[in-house]
Amino acid sequence: MQACAAGFVVASLLAGCAVGPNYSPEAAPVPTTFKELKGWKLADPRDQLDRGDWWTPYRDPRLAALLHEVEISNQTVAASAAAYEQARAVIRQAQAQLFPVATGGYNVTRTRTGARAGTTGGSAVGANLGTRYTTLYSAPISGTWDLDVWGKVRRLIEGDTSAAQASAADLANAKLSAQAQLATAYFNLRAADSLRDLLRRTVAEYKHTLAITQNQYNAGVVSRADVITAQTQVLTVEAQLTNIGVARAQFEHAIAMLTGRPPAELTIAPHLLGGGIPRIPVTVPSTLLERRPDIAAAERRMQEENALIGVAEAAYYPDISLSSMIQYVGIIPLPFSAAHSIGSIGASATQTLFNGGLTTAQVDAAKALYWASVANYRQTVLVAFQQVEDELAAIHILTEQLAIVRQAVKAAREAVDIYLNQYQAGTVAFTTVVTAEATLLGDEESELTVRQNLYLASVSLIEALGGGWDTTLMPTQTQLMEGFSLLPQLESAPPPVAATATDAAPDKASDAPQGTR
Repeated sequence: MQACAAGFVVASLLAGCAVGPNYSPEAAPVPTTFKELKGWKLADPRDQLDRGDWWTPYRDPRLAALLHEVEISNQTVAASAAAYEQARAVIRQAQAQLFPVATGGYNVTRTRTGARAGTTGGSAVGANLGTRYTTLYSAPISGTWDLDVWGKVRRLIEGDTSAAQASAADLANAKLSAQAQLATAYFNLRAADSLRDLLRRTVAEYKHTLAITQNQYNAGVVSRADVITAQTQVLTVEAQLTNIGVARAQFEHAIAMLTGRPPAELTIAPHLLGGGIPRIPVTVPSTLLERRPDIAAAERRMQEENALIGVAEAAYYPDISLSSMIQYVGIIPLPFSAAHSIGSIGASATQTLFNGGLTTAQVDAAKALYWASVANYRQTVLVAFQQVEDELAAIHILTEQLAIVRQAVKAAREAVDIYLNQYQAGTVAFTTVVTAEATLLGDEESELTVRQNLYLASVSLIEALGGGWDTTLMPTQTQLMEGFSLLPQLESAPPPVAATATDAAPDKASDAPQGTR
């Protein structure tokens, strides 16, 4: 006990001493403004977006319900949650090395002493001569304690807690990525619904044109060729309309998979794509370092690798340990008696004198891994700024393109009306009408494609900005050492809402989410 107490005092005095470099985050390349964002203003991201509900600006209850299911049922998110729990368990494994290890046993030994008489022909011819049997009971209890004098275990715990924080950020990143994939598939599905609606209206208009050509043909004004051309227009668009079902079904299946369901269990009723995307606040570039979970994970891995340098450097110093043993030995099984006990205490130190430069090589390898993590961190930051700039440029350019395409649609619509009237009056050929109608359909499809791309770019921009996550949602090292878990937060998420054909909004363009930039 005296030796253990002395060891405890020594360990306490050296508790603040740990070999290896103390962690200091490396600088990252952070611009002062975004190149593709004009009229930039300083803003606080925590006031602009509700944390966790980044999809709120779209004002789409069906999308919100599906995105909530990702937190509960998505299997990729579940795997990341399990990896986080594993990282927490690794911390406890490292913490266990700070404490003594005690073992106990209970042994029974039976001993015979003395000579046994000989036998003849298998029959005993004499009795045992002085034979005695003795049963000896022993109950040893031993303990060992490796003193963390040089901070090897403490550096290991530091690295493990940083790895757990990185795992928590990976979990947030997996959830954000899955939700972004679902939102992308959802808006693609809504675009398919809108294209189907457009083609249905186009088929109706082409059938109206076919009726006009049939009347003109019946009156002997035009040839049969005009009727056949009008019929070809109708059939071509009807075939295109039928083909939309393939893409729509695939988008619906993708949404089911992302919500953790088989495709047979999810049906989403048709609904039109909104007319414009909502306004997405963009804040100072440096907040990306706090808002992006992948950047946070890369930074935490930097600290992990930094701590592992100290773990490697601890091999330069001797390992100091204490040991003790107390054992009861007697012929009575129970109760034990102090008069029949023996005990011992000891201390030891082992130092590697020569290992062919192995320790130095291990330290150099740990330092190289640290600098690799620094490069990975800086690269992650650069990729983040590239992604934000890409989506800002896409939204800016697509918004301008949408205004131009809408003007083209309006002009093409007027041209179709004029040429159709002139065709009925017999002043233009039917080919003029066909060309104008084909131009109108192409412009309307282009307008829908631009709106679809705007929605996809807005989702990608929100994902590039980190969604509603920030580093305040990541557990601290103190919380992780005390057993903090993210699973209760995930389990407290709202229950999934079944998406069926009966709960969807009416198929009207006015019900679709609207917004302006």
